[in-house]
Amino acid sequence: MTFDQLRTFFLVARLGGFRRAAERLNLSQPAVSSRIATLEDELRVPLIERGPGPLVLTKHGTLLLGYAEQMLFVEEEIKQRVANPRETEGLFRVGASETVAQSWLPDFLKAFAEIYPRVNVDLTVDISLNLRSALLERRLDLAFLMGPVSEFSVENVALPPFALHWYRSAQNPQTDLTAIPVISYSSMTRPYQELMSELARRLGPGVRVYTSASLSASLKVIAAGIAVGPYPRALAEPMLKAGELIEFDPGFVPEALAFTASYLSEPRSFLVQNSAGIAQRVAQAWDAEHSR
Repeated sequence: MTFDQLRTFFLVARLGGFRRAAERLNLSQPAVSSRIATLEDELRVPLIERGPGPLVLTKHGTLLLGYAEQMLFVEEEIKQRVANPRETEGLFRVGASETVAQSWLPDFLKAFAEIYPRVNVDLTVDISLNLRSALLERRLDLAFLMGPVSEFSVENVALPPFALHWYRSAQNPQTDLTAIPVISYSSMTRPYQELMSELARRLGPGVRVYTSASLSASLKVIAAGIAVGPYPRALAEPMLKAGELIEFDPGFVPEALAFTASYLSEPRSFLVQNSAGIAQRVAQAWDAEHSR
């Protein structure tokens, strides 16, 4: 019996199938099936009920799952307390919203690479809704998103929020929200929903609203004088310094964007847990520097 066999069995049981476990382990499905079959041969008991429908563990499989979790926990403790993090290898799957990607994410990747130089990183930039789904489906190890993720299986580490400010073009002085379109985050995001609710309450249903998942594109649309909108000052700062954008006050400001570093609590991974801590420190340092 090996740790690889136990890890494979654990993932098959937790993910509910051989295919998902194979994707998580970067193995072929026959290779995963072979590991489980070998483990059953060594233990001389069936661990998984064979047949159509959802995966079901036998009573022996249910018993082994508890032991497997304990042994994998011990393995992680050894890695954390004994092993040299610079020798850690593997694939680390990180997801980030564009707000984070355009702010402190490069600093995080640099700090991560200094501690874990042999770990490969697979980076996904997407809206928080999609990042949340990918995390819960175990397609991501760590997600920087508008959180927290309200699931019992998810740990959320608080990150500094991003305050929002309204911007208009330096070339177009129009700030009447009933006369010029408002551009916002993607329609699938919480900031968009909150902004629409506030605009409807204050100005009625006649406000024209554009949406974009690209923050850089949105700010360029504002700079071109096509629309106005609320965005984090840290992201607008280069255009502010260049004289392309101007802040203004329409009488209200949407709530700040709250972010978390979120990850699944099991199976426990000190690589992921430590990385969330690295992200928190990097984000706090970045926020302190850019909020002066």
